[in-house]
Formats: sequence, C-alpha cells, structure tokens
Amino acid sequence: MNKKESRKVFTKEFKEEIVFLVTDKGRKPSELAREFSINRNTIDRWVREFKAAGEEAFPGNGNLGAAEAEIRRLKQELASAREDREILKKALAFFSKHSK
Repeated sequence: MNKKESRKVFTKEFKEEIVFLVTDKGRKPSELAREFSINRNTIDRWVREFKAAGEEAFPGNGNLGAAEAEIRRLKQELASAREDREILKKALAFFSKHSK
C-alpha cells in the first residue's frame, strides 16, 4: 500500500528568500533544490512568478492579488446594481398599474 505523502507548504518569506538567492546572489536553482529538498521546477516557477508579479507574488491561500480583489469587488458591485434594477422594474410596474 502506498503511503500518501503530504504536500510541502512554504511561506511567502521562504519563497522570496529562495528567489533572492537565485536572482541577486547568483545561486543555481539546482543547487538550492538539493540543499532545501525542493524540486528544481518549483524554484524556477517561483522565480517566474516573482518576476511577473513582483511584491504581489505568492499571495497565499485566501489572499487575492490586487487585480483579483478588484475583479471580485466589481462583480459584487454589478450584482448589487442588477438587484437594484430589478427592484426598480417591479416598483415601476406596481405604481404604473395602480396609478390609473
């Protein structure tokens, strides 16, 4: 029977430190992978994510980046506006029926 291995979870600070060692200190990802028992592809992905998102990289579970937070806010605002519009439609129909 195979024992299922638990997935390693790394903090944002740890990921940023690894990225710093690769980008600023010139350490090789393969060297760090052996040293910290991390897959080299994972380190490469962290470096790509950091280069693409900068300080907003690695938001963590439940924490949204600025763009995702803005999209969520706008979707909530749109849903509220649609609800308001439906209420106004019903009110208009009600008052137009009773004003005659």
